[in-house]
Amino acid sequence: MIERLHRLARKRILVIAFILFMAAFLTIGCEQQNQQQNNQGVSSRPIGIMVPLHQNQAPPQEMLRTVEQAAQAKLEMDWIPNDNYKEKMINALQTNSLKQVTYVNQSDYVYVKNAIRSGMFWEIGPYLNFYPNLKTLNKSILNESSVQGKTYALYTERPASRQGVILRKDWLDKLHLKEPTTTEELYQVLKQFTYNDPDGNGIQDTLGIADRGDLTYGAFKTLSSYFGTPNNWGIQDGALVPEFKTRSYLDTMDFMRRLVNENIMNKDFAVTSKQIQRYMLINGKAGGYIGSMADAPRLLNELRKFDPKADLTLINRIQGPKGVGVWSNPGFSGVFLFSKKAIKNEEELRNILSFFDRSMGPEVSNLLQYGIEGKHYELNQGKVLVTAAMNQLRDTDVLPLTSLIVGGMNNPNMMTLKEDEDPMVIKANQLSKDNDQILIHDLTEGLSSQTYDLMGANLTDIVNDATFNYILGKIDLPAFQSEIRTWESRGGADIMNEYNEAYQKKNNP
Repeated sequence: MIERLHRLARKRILVIAFILFMAAFLTIGCEQQNQQQNNQGVSSRPIGIMVPLHQNQAPPQEMLRTVEQAAQAKLEMDWIPNDNYKEKMINALQTNSLKQVTYVNQSDYVYVKNAIRSGMFWEIGPYLNFYPNLKTLNKSILNESSVQGKTYALYTERPASRQGVILRKDWLDKLHLKEPTTTEELYQVLKQFTYNDPDGNGIQDTLGIADRGDLTYGAFKTLSSYFGTPNNWGIQDGALVPEFKTRSYLDTMDFMRRLVNENIMNKDFAVTSKQIQRYMLINGKAGGYIGSMADAPRLLNELRKFDPKADLTLINRIQGPKGVGVWSNPGFSGVFLFSKKAIKNEEELRNILSFFDRSMGPEVSNLLQYGIEGKHYELNQGKVLVTAAMNQLRDTDVLPLTSLIVGGMNNPNMMTLKEDEDPMVIKANQLSKDNDQILIHDLTEGLSSQTYDLMGANLTDIVNDATFNYILGKIDLPAFQSEIRTWESRGGADIMNEYNEAYQKKNNP
């Protein structure tokens, strides 16, 4: 009997010891799992990212190190000047030598859609809900940037339209001119800027407007809005047609051809970079600049280094034959894509997505947008305040980093900028908001054309080259129309048919 009790006691001891052992084992396992979760996405391997550089130089290394520390990541950045970015991106795409992460401008997205469909990039849609910040991205914009209904990209957000006219106000005042309100008045102002010595040096050495070789973000597309041109696609005779088959597009080309012929605009605009275009305004060579009104505050700051008495004004409503209007952007200015060749497996992809998730968190998102508190901004009643001295430092330290921002100012983790006291910033914001009332939308948004995705980029080059050549006077109207027929014969007719079929299904389900 006593022996039996001893055996039972030993069994109980063994059972208790086993339970204690398992509890300790599970505790250690949970701690290890928690530690792994805490370290999820913190990879020792650098994350290679290719992005455009819109400033003169990349951010200082110490600034990038600060970002890396906050984001718990090592970044291997490839900063490519924006003027050369499209060429470099397409070359990397064609040679399949992409970085792990590649930024693609919205206007260049068509060049990569075929590569996306061929399987060169990771589909990231199924992963987004596992990340607290990435899962808050705008579903509508994710759909806009999707391919065949699947999400491959993280986007950078932007306003619907910031397009307008920037003019030298001091030149207007000197020549006793009012701000233009119509396309003809705009022409007359630019002509006066060219021929009536607005800088007062007694020499005819000024141009009405400086432009660059970009038919979208340069002057052309905004001017085309003023002439009533559809935004990429519009309705004509009851069917969808591309913008370049409309009378308004031809009117816009004629307007710019007139500017070139009369030496009101730089004749080499087709090969002029944005940096050179900006410099022509800054150094007093040109009095007009058509593009993003958000560029005006920095342009004015740099202009006053050459001429302290210089001033600028902004105009967003220019009336044309069909009233007022301005073309509308998609909800994203560009996307980040994830190369399957450079990202070896799902674990590595998750690590990279974790970095972007942390980049949307409070610390990193505000660092990318505003910089370091006390150095690049101050906090005033919980809002960001940037002094003039700080703003100059932000231009070199912080602005290049904004290329890394996922989402945008709608990120709830990002601090709010205190109402800017700079009159130029206030006016640019007001007129950009006013643009929302006169937007011209692309009627093919949300529609699909397989031929366009496959061949649209090459076909667009045909039209762009013909447009430049017509404006420069190298071809006449019949030759331009011949190029449009070439566009149709090489696939453009199929694009029109596919978009029209999709448009009819959407509007007549």
